[in-house]
Amino acid sequence: MSFKKKLVLAVVVMLGIAVALSGCAQEEPAVQSQELQGDLVVYHAGSLAIPFELIEKEFEAIYPKVDVKRTSGGSVDIARKVTELGDKVDILASADYKVVDTLLIPDFAQWNALFAKNSMVIMYTDKSIYADEINETNWYNILLRDGVNFGHSVPDSDPCGYRSVLLWQLAEEYYQDEGLAEKLAAACPEKNIRPKSVELISLLETGGLDYAFEYESVARQHALNNPIFKYVMLPDEINLSSVEHKDFYLNSSIDLKGKNPGEVITTKGEPIVYSVTMPTTGEHQELAVEFLKFFFNKDQGLKIFEDNGQPVLDKIQVTGNDFPEELNDAIK
Repeated sequence: MSFKKKLVLAVVVMLGIAVALSGCAQEEPAVQSQELQGDLVVYHAGSLAIPFELIEKEFEAIYPKVDVKRTSGGSVDIARKVTELGDKVDILASADYKVVDTLLIPDFAQWNALFAKNSMVIMYTDKSIYADEINETNWYNILLRDGVNFGHSVPDSDPCGYRSVLLWQLAEEYYQDEGLAEKLAAACPEKNIRPKSVELISLLETGGLDYAFEYESVARQHALNNPIFKYVMLPDEINLSSVEHKDFYLNSSIDLKGKNPGEVITTKGEPIVYSVTMPTTGEHQELAVEFLKFFFNKDQGLKIFEDNGQPVLDKIQVTGNDFPEELNDAIK
């Protein structure tokens, strides 16, 4: 081969190497993002189980080396697993932002991001007694009839439980029916009060319960997947969904267990707001931040919530201190 041909060949090879290196440099961020790996520990309210399952699948599809390990439960219970048992949790999502404020901040979390809302409804099935009669005006009379079985979750474990009791108090005033809250409490036996509100769904399905107090998002999710499930929408004045009626909600209150033995926290009725935080016991902050970037994205995590009957707030509201700077753009 002549010197001239060798020179041309060398130039071609060098240009090819340069192009290849250039392409690698451009793709480097994508490669780095795929290298994110490890276990991400997530605790969330039981009412968020369906959207969180979908978020987990999509996040793991983007980061196949990440394993999202989820634990579902009553918001108070999962918070106490952090504060009392020292569970190492990277992300905790509560059905009531006040659980984070009162039980986790400042010792076990620094900030709280409010992201979603909800309302209280009454779930039932097409086999429930008086299913063809119940509506938003007569529901309490139906529940108080002989032979009707209804339930709710444990107030000290699950916000849906204490919200059920608050709703009864508001109904007493709204319908001007003196003693209604006490009548409903007396008609709901202990066996019908379960640790998590989602446990009531299986009881409805098997006929163990006729009616259960649930979140609208949970009722909608199950009604979409199984036509036997129905639900009664309740007036905004009592369903704890409306900012417009927040002053009226304050007419209800309940005493709950506090952080320490013997301590009592008085909780008043207010609009339902969900929140999420990163407990300080977590060991995978980098993974948690990336997960929350996906979580707060209106076309990703928040869209999954909306698509599954869980309405989100118009704007993420953050309280507390030391919110990760990397997430500032995600919540705009």
